[in-house]
Amino acid sequence: MLFSPSPRRKRLQLRISERRLLLMAGDALAVVASVFIALFIWARVADEPFIPGFILPQSYWFIILLGLWLLLASANDFYELRVAADRSASLQLLALITLQMLVLYLLVFFFSPREALPRLFIIYYGVSSFLLIGIWRLVNPALIGWASEARHVLIVGTDWAAESIVQAIAEHGQKAYDIRGIIGGAHDVGRVIADVPVIGTGSDLMNFVLRDRISEIIFISVPDLTGDVFQALMQAYERGVTLTPMPLLYEKLTGRVPVQHVNSNWALVLPIAGNSIFNPYPAIQWVMNTVLSLMGLLILLILFVPLVILIRLDSPGSIFYRQQRLGLNGREFEILKFRTMVQDAESASGAVFSRHGDPRVTRVGRLMRRTRLDELPQLINILRGDMSIVGPRPERPEHVLRLTEKIPFYRTRLVVRPGLTGWAQVQYNYGSDDNDALVKLEYDLYYIRHQSLLLDLNIVLRTVGKVLRMSGV
Repeated sequence: MLFSPSPRRKRLQLRISERRLLLMAGDALAVVASVFIALFIWARVADEPFIPGFILPQSYWFIILLGLWLLLASANDFYELRVAADRSASLQLLALITLQMLVLYLLVFFFSPREALPRLFIIYYGVSSFLLIGIWRLVNPALIGWASEARHVLIVGTDWAAESIVQAIAEHGQKAYDIRGIIGGAHDVGRVIADVPVIGTGSDLMNFVLRDRISEIIFISVPDLTGDVFQALMQAYERGVTLTPMPLLYEKLTGRVPVQHVNSNWALVLPIAGNSIFNPYPAIQWVMNTVLSLMGLLILLILFVPLVILIRLDSPGSIFYRQQRLGLNGREFEILKFRTMVQDAESASGAVFSRHGDPRVTRVGRLMRRTRLDELPQLINILRGDMSIVGPRPERPEHVLRLTEKIPFYRTRLVVRPGLTGWAQVQYNYGSDDNDALVKLEYDLYYIRHQSLLLDLNIVLRTVGKVLRMSGV
């Protein structure tokens, strides 16, 4: 259970970010050690002395393989606490990441000049890294048990946001948090919210902080705090207790911004730093968009004739599907896709979301959707500046108008250029109704707040994985 009243011997209580940093540090050390082992085997097989004169010219492998590991591990959720707590899942994911790394190396090796890259070195590294990282992940729970325990937390507030954060902790961070109870009003004491009891009021808060060695207090809404609760929170803060707004913790746990729980606090929805002329990200993003779009167009040219023939044979109608979408700052543009539905699919229904198993989708269209091949013509939209490789998916004006009236902050998606793929697309299934639109908005807002080159690369890698698994709808 999440609620555990029995006291324990005091140990260091690490935050989620600190636990993830510990995992990354152990992995990084294992990668560096694996490169050393691979170089040592390489030297022995080549009958070379394993001395600085041999190691230094190959030192770039430490940087390349460490960076590649961290990127692939992040893209595969290897640092999610729910994964790290499951030894079997961790080893399976480790095997997948190692395989991905080997495949990437083989692709580069295939297109590189002869003798440009070592052949067996990467095998030595792959085996060594799998063993060392596997051992680290197997013993890591014991290390965490020795170094820390779950953070003892109290939740202040009893509305439905309290239930949301309890459920988020149960799903994404149960091993990291030990919820000791909820603080509410006098009329709430005795209630049970998502299996966690309301144990007291604001006047009782400090007693529970001292009794249960509370290291973090999660509060639901600042405007709703009464005087006694606010005073108790300040006393707890003075004793070193971390005070965390519910939306920020929810965001860290789930990768989503809980728009229904932030009220009118725009600072929790948009980045507050603003734009800067010294920020290199826009220029780097433009280069990435251009390079990846041109590479994708080469694939489109190769597949174009076969796809045109299949679309024509399967269903009468046009090859391409054109539709109005809203882009950056609400500017309308015409999106271009391969047609995957019967001609005039919305003549009777009007503008509606597509859904899983939609009967309007053709046989060839179903295959193209699963492999995302129908999206390839949008590379032209990217080169024209309508879209980016990564960003919130562009939505139709009719849907934006309706959802803006129903969902808080929905129009915020328009403050960045829409994308061919996005954080919502790699984290969530295909949306088919307004409830799905809300969840996808929460993911999109997370992307807007944390937009960066590393996050973009993470999303691109996840998208490639989805394409290979044919997990489109």
